[in-house]
Amino acid sequence: MVSRSRSPSREKPASGARPFPSTPPSLPSPPVALLLYLSTLLPLLLPSSTLSPLLSKPHALSKTSLTYIYQLTLPIKHWSTPHYRKGTYQQDLLDNLVNVAIPGTGLPLKFFVLNRLFYVGFLIFIIPLLLVVQDLHLVYLGKERQFSQNLLGYNLDWCSLWRINCNLAHLHSLKTGDKGYDMENKWEFILKCEEENIPISPTMEVPGICIKHKNEEGGLGIHFYKSARAGGDWIIQKVIKNSDFVSSLLPDNSPLSTFRVMTLSEACKKSGTKSKPVPSDFETLSCVFRAGREGALTDHDSILFNVDLSTGIIGPGTVNKNWYQTYKPGGELRSGDKTFTSHPDNSKLVTGSKIKNIKQMLNICEEAHMKALPGVPMVGWDVVLCDEDSVEGGICLLEVNLSCNFFRGIFDEPRWWRFVQEVIVEMEKR
Repeated sequence: MVSRSRSPSREKPASGARPFPSTPPSLPSPPVALLLYLSTLLPLLLPSSTLSPLLSKPHALSKTSLTYIYQLTLPIKHWSTPHYRKGTYQQDLLDNLVNVAIPGTGLPLKFFVLNRLFYVGFLIFIIPLLLVVQDLHLVYLGKERQFSQNLLGYNLDWCSLWRINCNLAHLHSLKTGDKGYDMENKWEFILKCEEENIPISPTMEVPGICIKHKNEEGGLGIHFYKSARAGGDWIIQKVIKNSDFVSSLLPDNSPLSTFRVMTLSEACKKSGTKSKPVPSDFETLSCVFRAGREGALTDHDSILFNVDLSTGIIGPGTVNKNWYQTYKPGGELRSGDKTFTSHPDNSKLVTGSKIKNIKQMLNICEEAHMKALPGVPMVGWDVVLCDEDSVEGGICLLEVNLSCNFFRGIFDEPRWWRFVQEVIVEMEKR
């Protein structure tokens, strides 16, 4: 098991606060910010442009802003290149953004990646326009404007952070061809975990199953599924139940509710070399408890509670469901402003509860990153706390996500930005 001391930067922040502010000491006015954004963005749209020269010379913008604006152009540069899970990066964008909408409009983000021209228009016109609308809404609410900081890569929404991770993963996989990206295939991931003795949700040792409806007859209502263990397409598993601790925080009729743990790998910069990864290359960025809603089948519909990495104490929760209201204009603009201390479906207090085995959970994820896919920059682990007899210690991994989402988790943003910048610069050398 990987054993690592937690850095001082992971101390618990003030309740509800962003503990690692990445906003620079001063920001330009909105007109100047827009001018700097566009004057930096437009040259970077050229296929031959790179980040390294921008970082090596004095610039009016910070390295964080330069890195943010540059990564926005990566989809244009790699539009038709092969993606590790799709035919092209554009196809991956289309598939992933089909159910994500601009809050309040119902307009799916998929619309802006239908072609390169639409995406360029999104960068040049739509992003600034949306931030103007957001500022008007903030003024109406009596809050501070955020145009300049958001346009220049600070205090970003969860979706923008997710897309940065996606852009970085695609760039890295394209440049390195690292085999770790094969773990996106759920069955390959399970086999790798079994090979490396990594705790993984157990599968049934059967060649297949037959499922019959209790009231159908005449050959109807019968379905056969061939197991992946026998060369089929289906992973056959028993339904896993939440542990007593997790269940105590949820409504009675709630789904398996996982913890999203985000880890990064410094070893990804050495991918394709003879250098071997070591435990100190891996660290945890964030942890979020996805408390499933009553009656939901999965925890994709959930309240997102941040978890302190040092203490295991669950902090305030929030939601991001307004981003998934496609074709439903008039929805909430800023659901992330809502905070929860109790589960809204049963009023059970969640904030303040402590995950006693938090260190074991994080060590499992860091060790899995090192053993299964050390060359992949960032990994989002779906971790289960359960009371299954077949799961030793009551902790196992459910799935792995390589184009991964923080799910509004609190993390050291300056540390993460340095990492993103360093990986991009390293990949530009290849």
